[in-house]
Amino acid sequence: MKMFEHFAFRCRPTWGETAEPRWSSGRPVVRNPAPIAWWYRMHPHLLRLLRVALVLLGIAPAVCSADPPRMWRLAHVVTPDSLIGRTAAQFVTMVNTRLQGRLVIQVAPAGNLGSDEQIIRGLKLGAPEMTLISTPMSTVEAKFGVFEMPYLISTRAQMKQVAEHPQVRAALFDRLPAQGLRVLGVWENGFRHITNNVRPIVTPADLHGLTLRVPSGLWRVELFKTYDARPLPVPFTEVFGALQAGVVDGQENPLAQIASQHFEQVQRYLSLTGHIYSPIFLLVSEEVWQTLPQDLQGALVQAASQAGDFARTEGERLDAELLRTLAPPMQVNRVDTEAFLRASAALYDKFGRQVPGGRELIAVIQSLRERE
Repeated sequence: MKMFEHFAFRCRPTWGETAEPRWSSGRPVVRNPAPIAWWYRMHPHLLRLLRVALVLLGIAPAVCSADPPRMWRLAHVVTPDSLIGRTAAQFVTMVNTRLQGRLVIQVAPAGNLGSDEQIIRGLKLGAPEMTLISTPMSTVEAKFGVFEMPYLISTRAQMKQVAEHPQVRAALFDRLPAQGLRVLGVWENGFRHITNNVRPIVTPADLHGLTLRVPSGLWRVELFKTYDARPLPVPFTEVFGALQAGVVDGQENPLAQIASQHFEQVQRYLSLTGHIYSPIFLLVSEEVWQTLPQDLQGALVQAASQAGDFARTEGERLDAELLRTLAPPMQVNRVDTEAFLRASAALYDKFGRQVPGGRELIAVIQSLRERE
């Protein structure tokens, strides 16, 4: 029976056996290589004959010729109970169930594998294999800064149309494989609102002099400079501490992120600006993607699309539910949206001038809003 145990490793190892599944590199990770060393030294012709004999005898399954299962990591910087975390869990459950062990995805949440920027650099090298990125995408490809234009996206239905529009996909997604990345899905981060400890924000003038934490990305910084605030990029995993210590006066995020990070414990005012709708992009390493057979690629694309629909439905539900839990303790107010729109005109103009194709991209997205 010892021979058959070694043969089982060679065919398709499972968790808890002598060997672990392969990571995307294809190299097996072996806890105790000594028992199988003699097996690798056997003549390859004898190995093939033994495989055939075992299958014919019914001792080993015919799937022995298949590759061992792939093991991937999906890294992100937010908590598992956030909207992004819940969507990631939904996606992983669909994939792992449908693919029955041929590809197993594990989630690495809460910045366990680094910041957004560190994860993107690793992804281009194939480690980790997948990630979820929102605002920092504009540091990868300048045209993604279009999603930093205030009030450009007004509804989730419009965002779904934008994500599926051929001209948008050609301008944004088709350029990424050359950089080692591929967009598999467009999920939701959400409509962003401002919190702070100084005063309610009703018009852009109320932001004057406030130090506001923002994610990395040129156009978010430019946006709040336009509003006369003092934007300060801070990694997401450090925002709570920065607010608690008074390093920044406030921050801006969707309600789902505000609640999951418990910012209501260190912030007094919640102003419902809804100034930006942030999509979040499911990315895969292009190098790793090209190693997958077509049926696995198709299954991942389908699951990513379904997870995007889940995210938008769940995001809408959470917006209504979480507002009741955040106020109190925070004081909530509505804003003068027209005043914010007028103050944002200069940013639209600057983006159109500085980013090639920027004006055309804005026009396409605006046209989808008008057709709702």
